[in-house]
Amino acid sequence: MIEIGLIRHGCTAWNKAGRSQGCTDIPLDAEGMEQARRVAERLAAESWDVIYTSDLQRAKQTGETIQKKLGRVPLFTDERLRERSGGKTEGTTLDERIATWGENWREREAELEMESVDRMVARGQAFLADICQKHASRRVLIVSHGAFLKRMLLTLVPDEQVDVSLGNCSVTKLEKESDWKLTLHNCSMHVAPK
Repeated sequence: MIEIGLIRHGCTAWNKAGRSQGCTDIPLDAEGMEQARRVAERLAAESWDVIYTSDLQRAKQTGETIQKKLGRVPLFTDERLRERSGGKTEGTTLDERIATWGENWREREAELEMESVDRMVARGQAFLADICQKHASRRVLIVSHGAFLKRMLLTLVPDEQVDVSLGNCSVTKLEKESDWKLTLHNCSMHVAPK
């Protein structure tokens, strides 16, 4: 059995402004760094074998903070864990997208040079197939992005109630023997204000 912990990166200035980040390489802000520190403390109480993170700095900074707290756990970056590319929509707010491209802007993904959901899911599934082969019977942390992780959960555990946005630095856990099983979803207790 493989166990996977899914971590959404800490917050950024663009998260707070409601701007689409996609593949734009935005760093964590001060609050995001604190969230990363808190999730690292939580995960240090558990046993993890390896960390994989998106190569975008907001995820990588979160993963590196976790790695420092866990100690000798190797960390690898993988472009397949990137957020869905938003093309021309990156850097815009919802109001700006509607004003520029109309209420149905989501239906214009090719024109707006957005990555298709099918392509994003395909790269995510290819990554998971590799991880399951390389790390069977291990515990793997994956640090990635909100839309990417949400879509992967909808694909892996379609009968679960996972159609919600994951909180920054939330923890979600899955196990797989023959099928994927959700064991924890969107837990953010460790990043709640004290």
